[in-house]
Amino acid sequence: MSEVSDRYATIARGFDTRLEGLAPDQWSEPTPCTDWTVRDLVAHVIDTHSRVFSTLGGKAAEVDKDGDLVAAFANARDCVLDALGDPDRAGKTTSGVFGEQTFESLVGRLLASDTLIHTWDLARATNQDERLDAVSVGETTEFLSPIDEAIRRPGGFAAKIPPPDGADDQTRLLNFCGRAT
Repeated sequence: MSEVSDRYATIARGFDTRLEGLAPDQWSEPTPCTDWTVRDLVAHVIDTHSRVFSTLGGKAAEVDKDGDLVAAFANARDCVLDALGDPDRAGKTTSGVFGEQTFESLVGRLLASDTLIHTWDLARATNQDERLDAVSVGETTEFLSPIDEAIRRPGGFAAKIPPPDGADDQTRLLNFCGRAT
């Protein structure tokens, strides 16, 4: 397994853990993403997985927002992990908004970052453990910092929040992404 595969698996487990911790009445709770409920946020994460996976060929699967989103995420996660475990698919060149890169790079940069930030959103919305994997926080910061302006477009991150003095790496990342901690 590669560093990306290991890191993605860690991030996906974190998201899984928060999904498993959801109470049935929490799906309609608001999230730090002001336009989304928990159900909307989880559907977005699954949709992002589907779109990233579709870069290997094929069409992105539609997300049934009223369906079993826990099972849908597990399926999307397994598809990505299977592809990362296949050197031919992991090394396939993909094209997208971040230019040409391998599937593995796309997962390690975009998908891992999106899933990590939304893991915190899900935890915050449902009163669960908000701690994120420290290595993943560092990698996400490294990926997002240089594309600061690009991520502030409509539908992207909110304006940065100045972190408090002495803030830890996770707080600085979340504030950078417009999350009040």
